[in-house]
Amino acid sequence: MGNQNINNYLRLLAYVKPMKWYFAISLIGLTLFAATQVGYAHLIKYFIEALQGGSDELVYFVPIAAVVLAVVRAGGSFLGSYYMSKVGLSVVHTLRCEMFDKLVCYPASFFEQRKTGKIINRLTGNVAMVSVAVTGALKVVVREGMTVIFILIYLFWNNWKLTLVFFLVAPVIVFITSKAGARIRILAKKSQEVAGEMNQVLGEVIGGYSVVKSYGAEEQERGRFVRASKFAQNQNLKIQRTDGMASPLIQLFVVGGMAVVMYLVLSMKNTADIGELLAYIIAAGLLPKAIRQLSGVYSSVQKSIVAAGRIFEYIDTAVERDEGTIASGDIQGDIEISNMSFSYAYEGKKILDNINIKIRAGEKIGLVGRSGGGKSTLASLIPRFYQNYTGFIKIDNCDVRDYRLDFLRRNISLINQNVFLFNDTVANNIAYGALAGANRKEVERVADLAFAGDFIRELPEGFDTIIGQNGLKLSGGQRQRLSIARALLKDAPILILDEATSALDVESESHVQSALEAVMAGRTTIVIAHRLSTVKRLDRLLVMEQGKLVEDGSHDELLALGGRYASFIAFESAGEEFKKGLL
Repeated sequence: MGNQNINNYLRLLAYVKPMKWYFAISLIGLTLFAATQVGYAHLIKYFIEALQGGSDELVYFVPIAAVVLAVVRAGGSFLGSYYMSKVGLSVVHTLRCEMFDKLVCYPASFFEQRKTGKIINRLTGNVAMVSVAVTGALKVVVREGMTVIFILIYLFWNNWKLTLVFFLVAPVIVFITSKAGARIRILAKKSQEVAGEMNQVLGEVIGGYSVVKSYGAEEQERGRFVRASKFAQNQNLKIQRTDGMASPLIQLFVVGGMAVVMYLVLSMKNTADIGELLAYIIAAGLLPKAIRQLSGVYSSVQKSIVAAGRIFEYIDTAVERDEGTIASGDIQGDIEISNMSFSYAYEGKKILDNINIKIRAGEKIGLVGRSGGGKSTLASLIPRFYQNYTGFIKIDNCDVRDYRLDFLRRNISLINQNVFLFNDTVANNIAYGALAGANRKEVERVADLAFAGDFIRELPEGFDTIIGQNGLKLSGGQRQRLSIARALLKDAPILILDEATSALDVESESHVQSALEAVMAGRTTIVIAHRLSTVKRLDRLLVMEQGKLVEDGSHDELLALGGRYASFIAFESAGEEFKKGLL
């Protein structure tokens, strides 16, 4: 086992510390269970003596001792199994919660660089493998390990010369086990990566089922899943093959040692006590079973150590930096961006190049331009979803990095281009997160402002209707209006609308635009839109091209300029005329 694997195993055991008393009870129980194994073997000696005409006391002692051993064995088995499971499940719960606690604190770049399926697999599949190690596998290791120790001690005490035979085969067993373990660790790591790929395919098909069906991609996705599953099958077969070869080899050497011991015992039949020899053989006969179970669980332990390493890798990933100290005060909404450039850390390509913008409190500006120009990225830097930029972004003349993240984001309402809702009630989706517990009347008020109240009240249970994962029971426009209601309830001084009306039909859009104009009053508002009709009435428009700010002015000023914005307007108008011609 390499140093890293040893470190991971020791780190995993550290999670047992809070449950040390339960662990101690479990060890006592499993030790009692293991001791009874030897106890039964030694009892045979007295049973043979009683058969050969020993004292009358043995006639009563042997059956009573058998019952006592059975009670101790049963009690030890219960204590060992129950409290080891209690410890194991507690460790799994702690790991799972620690991973999730870190997950919600990772920066946006963490999620962009990793596939969803692999993240889920580490939180569920890897933790499940660790569960095997710290419950079933650990129980077997302790129980059978103690059994082997007790048996060897008993055999050595009974006849140390015969017992030396077992010590001769021990180095061979250790060699086979270590080689098999190294192979299993490598295969287990690949197997867990493949499990993440399967989860990824599964998640994409479930989340994008309408795209799969509309484009007739069922066979393509079936093929992707079959290939991933087949590869996982092959990896697991390799693990089973390695484990399957190691266990019989270990058994072969153990039984070989047993055969030598049996030969030596038989050669001593005329010179030694039959009861002692029989007790010795029965105790020695317990060794192969114990060693077989130990070798059988070894692959599970190896896979669990690999899984623990992958879990610790995620736990050790750096969370969002939050070095800000300002956590109170009234935000007015002045925004100043100075000499700011930005590149994604994992790409290196410059996305924003020397941006300089001043936005007065209460001013409404629009970011327009072609897709990929950097508009959404620029908006994401204000609430510090990304922090590796150069230059400065200030709110109320204070660097956003000086604000505490929770305080900064509490003062910014953001409606993303892609709406995400939770499998909960309508009311809880509006009053989400820090807004939870908001007055129902207030929730209904903002829903009406977002022109969502009417359709909500027509739902089976109104505001208490469960809307399904990501609001699957709602239309795109309805989901968008719920997200707008959520932002209205937040009532933050800075409002960012990233294609906020893109999923609405014309009628709904006109209603929501009216609601948004009302809520934008007195708030600093940044609107990102491809449909220029939605930004014409804003105070200023900023035109972005390939990460640079190329034009700045009102709708009329930019039209008179005859530059990029004017060409966008002409292109959009031509498109509208073309559509009318088709009607």
